[in-house]
Amino acid sequence: MDRALFLQARAWPFAEARNLLRRFEQGPPEKGYVLFETGYGPSGLPHIGTFAEVFRTTLVRQAFHRLSDLPTRLFAFSDDMDGLRRIPDNIPNPEMLRAHLGKPLTAVPDPFGTHDSYGAHMNARLRAFLDAFGFDYEFKSATECYRSGLFDRVLLEVLAKHEEIRALVIPHLGPERRATYSPFLPISPKTGRVLQVPILERHPERGTVVFRDEDGTLTEVPVTGGHCKLQWRADWALRWTALGVDYEMAGKDLIDSVKLSGQICRVLGGRPPEGFIYELFLDEKGEKISKSKGNGLTIEEWLRYGTKEGLMLFLYQHPRKAKRLYFDVIPRNEDEYQQHLEAFPLQNEGQQLDNPVWHIHNGVPPLERLPISYTMLLNLASVASAEDPEVLWQFIRRYAPEASPQRYPRLAILVERAIAYYRDFVAPAKRYRLPNGRERAALVELREWLSGLSPDASAETIQNGLYEIGRRHGFTELREWFAALYEVLLGQPAGPRFGSFIAYYGIPETLALIDAALAGKLAAGTSAVPTRDGPDFRERGPADRP
Repeated sequence: MDRALFLQARAWPFAEARNLLRRFEQGPPEKGYVLFETGYGPSGLPHIGTFAEVFRTTLVRQAFHRLSDLPTRLFAFSDDMDGLRRIPDNIPNPEMLRAHLGKPLTAVPDPFGTHDSYGAHMNARLRAFLDAFGFDYEFKSATECYRSGLFDRVLLEVLAKHEEIRALVIPHLGPERRATYSPFLPISPKTGRVLQVPILERHPERGTVVFRDEDGTLTEVPVTGGHCKLQWRADWALRWTALGVDYEMAGKDLIDSVKLSGQICRVLGGRPPEGFIYELFLDEKGEKISKSKGNGLTIEEWLRYGTKEGLMLFLYQHPRKAKRLYFDVIPRNEDEYQQHLEAFPLQNEGQQLDNPVWHIHNGVPPLERLPISYTMLLNLASVASAEDPEVLWQFIRRYAPEASPQRYPRLAILVERAIAYYRDFVAPAKRYRLPNGRERAALVELREWLSGLSPDASAETIQNGLYEIGRRHGFTELREWFAALYEVLLGQPAGPRFGSFIAYYGIPETLALIDAALAGKLAAGTSAVPTRDGPDFRERGPADRP
């Protein structure tokens, strides 16, 4: 594509890339490359929020490559020298960890028993996910950066500008912390813990600080070589300055910290990076997702029930909008991804740059049309109580005879995921009910009408028939009719476009399903809900619409 198209693209990664490009209008960076950075706090298991930051930063980096020939690098930085302040709820062997509270994460034993330290384990978990998705990044450990001397020059500058940095930070602190705040957190030579204690003396001429250790003794340590780390706002500025970071994202809850760290960065002689403020992920209850609470989805959980492409679509869309991240969003995003993918070849170049799949696949999305949606697979799995993928493939081949796992590899993955999702979420929640009088009469007519149809009748023909039967039986709001079909025949409050469902499931099988519902066998087989009476029933969110 012509670079002019990239300069005009409306998609948010291109907007960010254009903003970053303006940073170098006076010339390329002295270090020879543009540095993107993402941060990770390895106190708890990596979650989708952590992954999202790497993914979104990668999207901006990809867009930047279309606008500029400047080389780029991406550092995934782990703050693994931070002290373990509390034990997350979802970590094994909590009693073993209690004796190591306060120590740097890379000095705490691994409760999982697989790595040299707690921090090493969490770092490995993060890297495994990033590697599985094929990200181009370089991993950076805070422990290594502090101990290797990489940060020493800037740490000495922090010591020299100690009071200037204090003056910036203390207005943001409570009264008690104001009196004792120092950007330095010394590490006790005796206990190995990261200490938040007053700094009693500073000696810039020899690069040391003096504090009172946990046993009460006055102790002097260098600020370099890993003997101290910085409080997190100053630590952020340290990284930006020492590494020369040009771009870093942050969550909405860190807006004030980004501004303060930028001020500290300037005091240290650095230039704050360009950035992007994204909204936070919420759990099903609308609460912020937290590593320590373990609420919200993990990456492993999404990939148990969905695909990496569906996950990436969820992360791409509306990054400045707070979104709930729980299991029910998976089917919708899987189907929306497929819709974007199938639209891509039909779009002009400008439209393609605005299509999420261009960014998800770095400009080269695959071309795989699927004969069935993920939502439909879930409903077929539900009605058939499918535990074997071949059961679903039999339904698929009824509608698309050429379908096979080899011909449709993405569909093969979705079939496996649909069975897992049905088993863990749909089956436990199924609640069939008996039809009321009006619904029973409509179902009887539906059965009679379907009996006269050809077995290969089209989904559209069946759907139109459903509309007519619903209207004849007084369903002025057809959503009531389709809600009844879902609750009586499928045992769920919402479902697929029902004409398509019957076409896949089969007319003979649907007749048997209606017979079982009319005989009360479906409601008798599960925890049934009461019959709904009267015309006022409304169910929110069914997929069918006239």
